[in-house]
Amino acid sequence: MSGQLRHASKMSILGLKKKQPKTFKVKVITMDAEMEFSCEVKWKGKDLFDLVCRTVGLRETWFFGLRYTVKDTYAWLKPEKRVLDQEVPKDSPITFHFLAKFFPEKVEEELVQEITQHLFFLQVKKQILDEEIFCSPEASVLLASYAVQAKYGDYDPNFHKPGFLAQDELLPKRVLMQYQMTPDMWEEKITAWYAEHRGIARDEAEMDYLKIAQDLEMYGVSYFSITQNKRDTDLQLGVDAQGLHIYSPNSKLNPNKSFPWSGIRNISYSEKEFTIKPLDKKKDVFKFYSSQLRVNKLILQLCIGNHDLFMRRRKVDSIEVQQMKAQAKEEKARKKVERQILAREKQMREEAERAKEEMERRLFQLQDEARLANEALIRSEETADLLAEKAQIAEEEAKLLAHKAAEAEQERQRLEVTALKTKEEKRLMEQKMREAEQLAVKLVEQSERRSKEADHLKQDLTEAKDAERRAKQKLLEITKTTYPVEMTIILTKTPLPVLSTDNSGLLPSTSSPRGRGFSCGVRIDYMEKSKHLQDQLKELKSEIESLKLEEQQQQACMHPKVITEVFLTTCFI
Repeated sequence: MSGQLRHASKMSILGLKKKQPKTFKVKVITMDAEMEFSCEVKWKGKDLFDLVCRTVGLRETWFFGLRYTVKDTYAWLKPEKRVLDQEVPKDSPITFHFLAKFFPEKVEEELVQEITQHLFFLQVKKQILDEEIFCSPEASVLLASYAVQAKYGDYDPNFHKPGFLAQDELLPKRVLMQYQMTPDMWEEKITAWYAEHRGIARDEAEMDYLKIAQDLEMYGVSYFSITQNKRDTDLQLGVDAQGLHIYSPNSKLNPNKSFPWSGIRNISYSEKEFTIKPLDKKKDVFKFYSSQLRVNKLILQLCIGNHDLFMRRRKVDSIEVQQMKAQAKEEKARKKVERQILAREKQMREEAERAKEEMERRLFQLQDEARLANEALIRSEETADLLAEKAQIAEEEAKLLAHKAAEAEQERQRLEVTALKTKEEKRLMEQKMREAEQLAVKLVEQSERRSKEADHLKQDLTEAKDAERRAKQKLLEITKTTYPVEMTIILTKTPLPVLSTDNSGLLPSTSSPRGRGFSCGVRIDYMEKSKHLQDQLKELKSEIESLKLEEQQQQACMHPKVITEVFLTTCFI
């Protein structure tokens, strides 16, 4: 019975052994890719690390390592121990990060392969953006311009329109929050630097980025919290390619004390206590304490690796490194030639494109000129037709004007004839006016003569009356004395002379034989002459009236002086 149980137990153990997996899954995350591998259970850390390096194509393996997370800290996969025997996560797949564990002192001299430069560039760029490495705003903008050059190549304003960097993370958040600038303003500043990097290849831009970044105070430094002399004095320990540095808790830029690798004789630790013995025995030994054993092991591991690289840099390169540098030099020379060829081809292509664009532009210009010429031709034809119509109209108008000119000439000749006739009539009128004036002068003279004669007659009459009055008075005196009765009878029977008045003045009455003969002769002569003058004036008035009617019909040709003279003549009449 017991034998059967033992046999059954052996069979069950064998069955369990057969069910155990012989491989496990691993996921490795690099700075620009993720890879999954199926690893054997017996693999050590070195086996997995070599597989990743071969897959990536990396030969400068001494800078890198596989990092994993343990609780609240991180650790590096040890190459001499089996993977599953270390404190790796038990998840499936197990996740590792392929990162740079040690940093070179001078990137341009130590980083040989292009893939090594690229991995360092990506890691340092991420540390700057995550603010694990402090960078001033000016340096951040300059580094961002090199990152853009490495990603997009040469700046082309026709292709790289405003906003092409909107999706790229190029500056730390601290820098973005430090200034009140919009994303467009930051892009404009970065693009201004980016445009100056024309002609720089991707690997050259990444190397320029690293050469600037290696001068930053926090570049390549791993920080750990420590205390000094068990008095809980908080300090910061920094480990990098130059040595060990002690910082105050609030500052990681300027160390309070530094221990270069060339001045350290020995580093040892016992549990939580670290001891740094300087090469100069006169200097004091520096001790510090760390709270976690896992962190102490990590510090010691970083110290040993950085010190080994420090010593390695000061020795002659190994044959492998020399071969790598020679191959890298040849590769750079070949790429330089290829870049020159590509640059020439690109230049020729750009020139060809510019020539093509110029020809297309010239073709479009010629097409536009032809179109404009065709339109101008059409317009000229339309203008010619319009001018022909205008010429025909002008010709008709010219004929009409010629006809009107002939009519005007005839009218002018008629007016000249009328003017001559008017001048003749004016001359006759002036002659008649002169005759009328002469007649008027004669009448005035006759009137004055008649007035003088009337005055003489009045004077004679007055003298006659005085004489008659004296005669009567004398007669009365005589009759009173001698013949009173007979004189009375005679005086009563003999009529006295009577005065009469006419148009010529006072004249003797016709009852007297002497006075009647004188008065009638003068009156008959005056009446005849007055009647003759009135007949001439009436005849002149009728001629003037007929001339006025004729002049009203020809007002345009009538001279104002004639009208005035006729008017004066009419008024005079």
